[in-house]
Amino acid sequence: MPIRNFGSICSGIEAASFTLTPMGINPLWLSEIAEYPNRFLAQKYPEYPNLGDMSNIPDLIKNSQIPAPDLLVGGTPCQAFSLAGWRNGVNDERGQLTLKYIDIINAIDAKRKERGEGQALFFWENVEGALTDKTNAFGCFLAGLAGIEEPIEVSRFKSAGVLHGTLRNIAWRVLDAKYFGVPQQRKRVYVLGGGTDFYPENILFEIGDKFQDPYKLNDSQHNHTMNLFGIQEHQISQENIRELCREINGHEIEVFRCYSDCLYAAYGTKWNGNAAAFNGSLFISQNGRLRRLTPIECERLMGFPDNYTSIANPRLTNRYQATGNSWAVPVIKWIMNRLISEVNEGNKLLKVKLPHPYTTTKKYNLYLFDDFTYIDGQYLNASPSCYNYILTNMLDIVDTNPDEKLYISKAGCAGILRRKREHNSRMNPRLEKVLENCSV
Repeated sequence: MPIRNFGSICSGIEAASFTLTPMGINPLWLSEIAEYPNRFLAQKYPEYPNLGDMSNIPDLIKNSQIPAPDLLVGGTPCQAFSLAGWRNGVNDERGQLTLKYIDIINAIDAKRKERGEGQALFFWENVEGALTDKTNAFGCFLAGLAGIEEPIEVSRFKSAGVLHGTLRNIAWRVLDAKYFGVPQQRKRVYVLGGGTDFYPENILFEIGDKFQDPYKLNDSQHNHTMNLFGIQEHQISQENIRELCREINGHEIEVFRCYSDCLYAAYGTKWNGNAAAFNGSLFISQNGRLRRLTPIECERLMGFPDNYTSIANPRLTNRYQATGNSWAVPVIKWIMNRLISEVNEGNKLLKVKLPHPYTTTKKYNLYLFDDFTYIDGQYLNASPSCYNYILTNMLDIVDTNPDEKLYISKAGCAGILRRKREHNSRMNPRLEKVLENCSV
């Protein structure tokens, strides 16, 4: 079944449309309720209807008020699963939206069956915490999607796995954006599935050799790995990966890590009270003055073009929140390119051979694995990095025209130092030196 269109829920600033429309796959409808993303969608994607509350979508599909797409995409609210939230999982109304996702894909498939069409494919993204939620939300989610009456119960969901069920096949893998061409450590769990004739493991996983973390390789190892897996040596040298100071457009720029911590939605208002305030990964020193990231730098960290979130009269906090809540575009592009190549273009990817099931019953087979699994002379790569990784550096995303309000005042710098000392916390020594210089 070719993928010709998609439906988007929890659309945000539509990383899905930004990625898929250049591939010739357009949305039939969007779904978003937040005020700023709604204004954004109305301006950037006015040709596609915004349905608002996703809870209404199953009935709209059943009543033929909206079309049933070939692909459903969306990441239901992550607050119920993340460390930043209350960890209430499916007992939280936001976590229950994850179960509503199942209702939507079931309604889509029922309508498609009426039309004599095959089952739709689906794609879902969330924080790693979804795998360890105390209410077993992920086990409920998998079971509902796969057509299994009881939740999938395991002692621990690993960072990658496959479920072959009675209704659908599903695969998931934790991927880190820092290996896909943006200098941001952003681990997310990506879930892909479809009918029992679809094998999502061939899309999400790879077959090849085991390799080390490319950020930890020395120069000779890195060049060997690049040649082995087809990486172009012009992308970046190991020396440039670790570079922390550079003159850019006549400005002396210093960063405190070669890649940032995960960009979070509250960065616009809560930039000085977390780990990033002590390791410096979300700060930049420009001409000796410490500042926060600009909205453009945040867009670049996520793989969006400059000013993608700059609609009429935007507030900085709106732009930070919308960007931090979105998807890392290069990771989505990698997955979707593989999906389209396999499904639409007939360029069959290497068929993945799975290890022995973790659990096998009459209703399903469950496979769990981490990183690299050795099977019959080759490795199944389920690590956070793809083979054809691309490494970049925080210095590559610097915007040298920040708003003056983004510079941290003397009192602000002194406050960060004070909190560090009060809590006896560790701090990046180079950041501490800049803070000391800026606080006097």
